[in-house]
Amino acid sequence: MFEQMEISGLADLHFAADPATGLRAIIAIHSTALGPAIGGCRFLHYASDDAAITDAIRLAKGMSYKAALAGLPHGGGKAVIMRPHGHFDRTALMASFGRFIDNLDGRYITAMDSGSQVEDMDAIATRTQWVSCTSRTGNPSPTTALGVFEGICAAVRYRLGRHALDGVRVALQGLGHVGFELARLLHQAGAMLWVCDLDPKRSASAVQAFGARQVATDEIYRIPVDVFSPCGLGAILNDDSIAQLQCSIVAGSANNQLAEERHGAMLHQRGILYAPDYLINAGGLIFVALNHARAPARDITEKVRGIGTELLALFKQADTLDQPASQLANARAQAIIERDGHRNGNPEPHRRLAGGHQA
Repeated sequence: MFEQMEISGLADLHFAADPATGLRAIIAIHSTALGPAIGGCRFLHYASDDAAITDAIRLAKGMSYKAALAGLPHGGGKAVIMRPHGHFDRTALMASFGRFIDNLDGRYITAMDSGSQVEDMDAIATRTQWVSCTSRTGNPSPTTALGVFEGICAAVRYRLGRHALDGVRVALQGLGHVGFELARLLHQAGAMLWVCDLDPKRSASAVQAFGARQVATDEIYRIPVDVFSPCGLGAILNDDSIAQLQCSIVAGSANNQLAEERHGAMLHQRGILYAPDYLINAGGLIFVALNHARAPARDITEKVRGIGTELLALFKQADTLDQPASQLANARAQAIIERDGHRNGNPEPHRRLAGGHQA
């Protein structure tokens, strides 16, 4: 565990257990150098405690980089709640999790993520103010999808020289809340879609709604397309999948798409333009952070639409330096955290572990 923290640069790792509600939760705080850590709460079944801890640690680092590149006054954090088996009171469990968050005194702000929903955030909000995505602010998924759409448009413009998506071929992996909304935006723009999802019903819905072509989950990498858009699980860009890709661009909403950092270099070596996940999918974080700060909706939309412009600048720099876009994005994010953290008089804290909290 400590080795994982050291490798990722994680600052804090917190645990809570509440037998009365079944709560078993982990909060990973990567950085508070730029401000309170912010990041969603996953509510999923995990194969083991170690798997849940690893997920939280990996995702927290990505949130720090995402906030830094988006120019938000936040560090990165992530929460994982291990979904109980059998019957449980969901509202009571989420309220207990809210008490856990409140004990961190504002170091971490939570929001929706895989498996959690608006009603969960409402329950959390009965115990803490450090929560977004409540009924007042709503679901960030459409805003995430908008940012990814803008990023795909930018990548297509840069790599293919096309200023519209009409006829552009997109293989979309994953049709959850963000993936399905992205499919809608792409369809409206005239793109041709190949889709897959672990739930065949979602794929069938996309076929009916958007005229998409359904393919098997293990075939999606091999479809000859312009854009491969991973919108499901993380760590899906690895030695095996990258070798199969028949696309010019990888641009999607999934977090932690690269199984290892070296896979960004592999994409670069293959001549595949990669839009770093924590830059292209930052729309949801922008929505969460600015809504928590009560910014006007028009300001949020304008900032999300700027994701395409940020990616264009990154693509140009990567070509000029002949370096992977992922490597440059990592370096830029880390430089922002270090520079602005010291400027604000808030350098990175020592790493710490807090466990055994009874919610």
